[in-house]
Amino acid sequence: MNTRFDFDKEYLKNVDFVIGTDEAGRGSGAGAVFAAAVCFLSIDINIIKMLEKLNDSKQLSEKTREELYAVIIKNSLWAVNSGSVEEIENTNILKTSLSTMKKCVYEITTKLKNENIIILVDGNKKIPQCKYNQEAVVKGDCKSASIAAASIIAKVTRDRYMLELDKEFPMYGWAENKGYMTKQHLAAVDKYGFTKWHRKNFFEKHLNKSNQLSLLNF
Repeated sequence: MNTRFDFDKEYLKNVDFVIGTDEAGRGSGAGAVFAAAVCFLSIDINIIKMLEKLNDSKQLSEKTREELYAVIIKNSLWAVNSGSVEEIENTNILKTSLSTMKKCVYEITTKLKNENIIILVDGNKKIPQCKYNQEAVVKGDCKSASIAAASIIAKVTRDRYMLELDKEFPMYGWAENKGYMTKQHLAAVDKYGFTKWHRKNFFEKHLNKSNQLSLLNF
């Protein structure tokens, strides 16, 4: 029995639909943050079996994520959106993540045309100014099937996006580090400076320890 689906089924005793939402790339130093939302319209033995490996995307191999991604998008209502580097820099990563989650949730609710739903939000924060009932679920991507599925959609989509950015800026190693601030990435920033895809605010501590860097006009 998949306990993650059991988790969602508990909510389905009182609502018609559960929508799980999660983000990917919140801690990255480059690139947009991605959020996704997933709603399983029905939960039966077939979907449970097909998604028996469902888990927090970070706990899965790339191959398994891709396999599960293909199953999820064929067997659910789902949405994915990105929050830009500019928005992250002008507000902050938490606000951008939550606003991007909200876009995804509303895309799904428009398709459902049924407001007897609950939104399960990964983490300890709810989506601001959201008219639907919500619950923040700490480590929700390990507990809820819909949140875990959303984490996979967001992660796979963002990884593919970072692979495309890597083709233009291979010196930063984004194909491997996905924009996270690894030693390799930091060393490349020291050598080449920033691109328009860098979240410069994330590098303040590093800048205080290294030379002044200029924004490259890429």
